[in-house]
Amino acid sequence: MSPFQPLQLPNGSEIPNRLAKAAMEENLADADQGPSAELLRLYQAWADGGAGLLLSGNVMVDRRAMTGPGGVVLEDERQLEKFRRWAAVGRSRGAQFWLQINHPGRQVQVNLGQGAWGPSAVPLEMGRFSKMFAVPREMTEADIADVISRFARTAVLAEKAGFSGVQVHAAHGYLLSQFLSPISNKRQDRWGGSLENRARLLLEVVRAVRAKVSPGFSVAVKINSADFQRGGFDASDARQVISWLNDEAVDLVELSGGSYEAPAMQGDARDGRTLAREAYFLEFAREMLGAARMPLMVTGGIRRLAVAEQVLDSGLAMVGMGTALAIDPRLPEHWRGGRERSAELPAIRWRSKPLAALAYMALVKLQIRRLGAGRQPQPEASPLRALIIEQLRSARRTRQYRRWMDKLAG
Repeated sequence: MSPFQPLQLPNGSEIPNRLAKAAMEENLADADQGPSAELLRLYQAWADGGAGLLLSGNVMVDRRAMTGPGGVVLEDERQLEKFRRWAAVGRSRGAQFWLQINHPGRQVQVNLGQGAWGPSAVPLEMGRFSKMFAVPREMTEADIADVISRFARTAVLAEKAGFSGVQVHAAHGYLLSQFLSPISNKRQDRWGGSLENRARLLLEVVRAVRAKVSPGFSVAVKINSADFQRGGFDASDARQVISWLNDEAVDLVELSGGSYEAPAMQGDARDGRTLAREAYFLEFAREMLGAARMPLMVTGGIRRLAVAEQVLDSGLAMVGMGTALAIDPRLPEHWRGGRERSAELPAIRWRSKPLAALAYMALVKLQIRRLGAGRQPQPEASPLRALIIEQLRSARRTRQYRRWMDKLAG
């Protein structure tokens, strides 16, 4: 199938083609954790590039719970005008633009100073890097109710700002994914134990969001096809969760995989399974087709037109691309014009897999920052240099974030 055919969603709206700019964490917020001029410039490049759907990087529902110090927060109307400008930029060439809304749960860096919480008091297991992350406290019923209302509130604000939808992030080891996984969810109440209980928070969040936004506003969900850790959330679990989501007026489900502990979204599994070099999760996604009544999208390592066509020929409705569009934001337009292009970063073969994963993410963020500055990407940059720059930048943004939190508290 050609990726340039439109896709009609269950809510009646249309995505002009089957190529999506998948979410990547930009860390380009301004000093008030709102959309910066650099972020708008970045999304103008992606809007001009021809993808039919743009998904933002993490937009946090709670300023106390950040995936990174330069993240964007949308929890009230104080910065709504900035979000209106961001929405207008993303939709300027006809694409749908969805905010990915998220809560990190236990995946919070300890130096942010806010603590962390999750389904259970289970810390991250990342070897010598574990100490970088806060040990979570187990969430109470009041905490859970607050998180549900925050997701719904952020979705309402996104619609008010002019975005065409939201994607509820329940993958990559963030809070909703933590509730889904028996590795991080050891609860014995109605939020833990059976898969039905572990999926309860995701379903309650989706229901709360759908109840607060208009019928034509797109509501999507991102889940793991698997955790890629022994004893974790697996493909049969994902299939069952999708079957439950069928009844929740969800317009699209994106399938990915992994977490900070097992970064399968970068092609690395920890449970012994081998992932494809490209379209990492396609085989897992095919297993979900029989369970899903909504369109499915797969993301993970896709960078060539032939592979995008293979994904669509397999029955998937959308192709998500992240890193490839950070390297070449005009890749969809090249393909539409019949120009065969590919875009990838060199593999990092360091002995320490967690350190290599951090360096890879630093290289991706380097490309994103260059686009945000109006410059050309530099995929051949040194991973070590990119990692050092990212660590220094993160330290500066961490100090800035803590000053912002102190100001709000004062």
